[in-house]
Amino acid sequence: MGGGEWIWVLVIVLLLFGGKKIPELMRGLGRGVREFNDAKDNVRSEIEKGMKESDSEKKS
Repeated sequence: MGGGEWIWVLVIVLLLFGGKKIPELMRGLGRGVREFNDAKDNVRSEIEKGMKESDSEKKS
């Protein structure tokens, strides 16, 4: 998306939610992104741990 499209999106969001609701909306969005990243990191670490266990079993 270019600069013009972002301006239109921001104007529409402002009209839909109003100025007072936007900080609350962004906080919720930030929490959601943080939780997603935490879950993604947990899955990655579990996969890496499983791979290390599998490698150590093969070497034994």
